[in-house]
Amino acid sequence: MKCIDAFPPAELKGKRVLVRSDFNVPMNANGEVGDIFRLKRGWETIKYLSQKGAKVIVISHIGRDPEESLEPVARALKKFGPVVYISDIVGSAAKSAVSAMRDGEILLLENLRRDPREKKNDVSFARELASLAEIFVSDAFAVSHRADASLVGIPKFLPSYAGLLLRDEVVQLTAALHPPRPSLAIVGGAKFETKDPVIRSFLSAYDHVCVVGAIANDCLKGKGFPVGRSRISEHAPAREVCENPHLIVPTDVTAERLDKQAFVKKPQDVLPEDKIVDIGPDTVATLAPYISEAKFITWNGPTGIFEEGYTSYTHAIAELIANRVSRGSMHSVIGGGDTIAALKNSGIPEEKLGFFSTGGGAMLEFLLKGTLPGIEALG
Repeated sequence: MKCIDAFPPAELKGKRVLVRSDFNVPMNANGEVGDIFRLKRGWETIKYLSQKGAKVIVISHIGRDPEESLEPVARALKKFGPVVYISDIVGSAAKSAVSAMRDGEILLLENLRRDPREKKNDVSFARELASLAEIFVSDAFAVSHRADASLVGIPKFLPSYAGLLLRDEVVQLTAALHPPRPSLAIVGGAKFETKDPVIRSFLSAYDHVCVVGAIANDCLKGKGFPVGRSRISEHAPAREVCENPHLIVPTDVTAERLDKQAFVKKPQDVLPEDKIVDIGPDTVATLAPYISEAKFITWNGPTGIFEEGYTSYTHAIAELIANRVSRGSMHSVIGGGDTIAALKNSGIPEEKLGFFSTGGGAMLEFLLKGTLPGIEALG
């Protein structure tokens, strides 16, 4: 995989460069971008190309509804630099705008998923997208586990490179595949069946693996503890996973009653009407020595239901990690949209927490397989 910064910079001037970014960002109730994390990270490649004099054509998707528009994203990107939004993808408006571009200009085309051929990896759509440019740059790590036309189809028609974001993701996550010891993985989220292969892989590669979030409920239930009305997965974890000596499960939990009052309890004290919403302080204390000794930590998934306000223990773990990272005694890789969102209001600067991955599912799939379809397509 070649990165675009290996391309002779002087030869970028005047070149039409198609950049597949991932600007699938959350929106506020007023229809504006609610979080610029991905925009900030993705802008670095766009800025690099623009400063070298390339004509930069940015493509992305947004949301689950094909009718959603990238126009609010264009408005948000203007905080970083001049961007022209075109409400078209491969039609006459897009082609005319591209042909009129000057060196260094940046266009953002409309939501790729407005064309059903994108999700179908239709070769004709990939060819039409490729016809807009002379070079392709893939920078959308967070969706590189998808085999969409803009990710795996375009490289068949254009010289293709990784963007700066994609390059950094691969470097950082490759290091996480074989971490220095001692090492710790923290895995949260829901649907144990989707996390099971990753947890099993981590149990082989890492010294300890701590489960948090809803999947911790599955492990607690597998160990014979009551979980009340807590969220559990359709498929229970296997006994060899629950009883693995390297697996760490919560030693206490925050349980919410029907009246929304929450109390910290030992797992055996969870009542039928209780809903587990987070870990507790004893679990943080249990993790503290592992964090203080670790040379490498991979973390994907907040400890509790962050969208309901249960973030205090996620923040407590982040503070322990930041203390080590800021002293240069440990490296960490943190990913997952919910994790990043939960840490946003922690008050801890991003640079003190290590590397923030833009991927959630893509991060976990890369850590399981060591590659992704969108990366393989680059050769």
